[in-house]
Amino acid sequence: MEVSTFAFDRFKPLADDACQERITAARKALGARAVVLCHHYQRADVYKHADLTGDSLRLSKLAAQTDSQYIVFCGVHFMAEVADILSKPEQISILPDLSAGCSMADMANLSKVERAWRELKQVLDPDQHVTPVTYINSAADLKAFCGEHGGIVCTSTNARQILEWSFARREKVLFFPDQHLGRWTGYLMDIPLSEMLVWDPDEEMGGLTPQQIKMAKILLWKGHCSVHQMFQAQHILRWRQQHPGGMVISHPECNFEVCKLSDYVGSTDYIIKTVAASAPGTRWLVGTELNLVNRIAEEFKPQGKMVQFMAPTVCMCSTMQRIDPQHLAWALENLVEGRVVNQIKVPLHEARLARIALDRMLAVS
Repeated sequence: MEVSTFAFDRFKPLADDACQERITAARKALGARAVVLCHHYQRADVYKHADLTGDSLRLSKLAAQTDSQYIVFCGVHFMAEVADILSKPEQISILPDLSAGCSMADMANLSKVERAWRELKQVLDPDQHVTPVTYINSAADLKAFCGEHGGIVCTSTNARQILEWSFARREKVLFFPDQHLGRWTGYLMDIPLSEMLVWDPDEEMGGLTPQQIKMAKILLWKGHCSVHQMFQAQHILRWRQQHPGGMVISHPECNFEVCKLSDYVGSTDYIIKTVAASAPGTRWLVGTELNLVNRIAEEFKPQGKMVQFMAPTVCMCSTMQRIDPQHLAWALENLVEGRVVNQIKVPLHEARLARIALDRMLAVS
């Protein structure tokens, strides 16, 4: 009798090479019934098995356009949630390792956002004066909160369009969970830094006075990406001394000083496309996750382009790293047996409200 592959413990000791062979065999057995998605930050030994690659929203939209029964998302939890929300009812979203989360997304949870909304009511009526805007790097219940309260979702690509939409409806924005994307986007819209104040969810009234809340244009949730926090202004200044003709490109999750010192600021797709479009022999300093930087460094090396990681220390998305060949092989082999493991299923009421916020974003952008 064949031993079931249900238990992951059998896969833990497997060598990566053995996993690669089993992944390939399982992919062949499943055929078009399963589509494997890999985010740009995914480790190379998993990324190479992808059917579709890109940022989180693009991947979910593409997967929903397929006829695959199974969407195997090699990313993090909120990405698999978005795939479940946007996909067809009969499609099943799977996250190979449930521990693959996002520290930024965890910095804003529903109870804290609801508390902030209640506290804002002591100063003004937020449903009349404040548009809640959540970065796509957030849990489904926060997207649902935005859907319920006239809010919307944004990405690092469309954040400016989304804020313009928001301000056309209400004069203020509560932006969560990443303060840096919110601040940089507001800056590009000529909103003074003095009108973009940090809301600390661990402080009463966000640590702000009623007068500060009334004068603020954007309330920035005190959250950040642990990877992009590693990049500092001195990294750019030191590099420019060594390579005065080089170009610097950063993700808007970097802090304000890093973004200001960069020649280009944009999403993961924007970074890839900008480096790809540059002239042969160009030298780049890149402020985003290490796996992506290493990948484009190799890709563009034949063109004589030098692509360098911004931080002097190794810094990668540790939670994304948890999706390894062992977990991918385990998830796929179980599907071959007809068993679904690690399905990500957003509750229907949350999915309906989150879909409202996502659809608003898609209509705007």
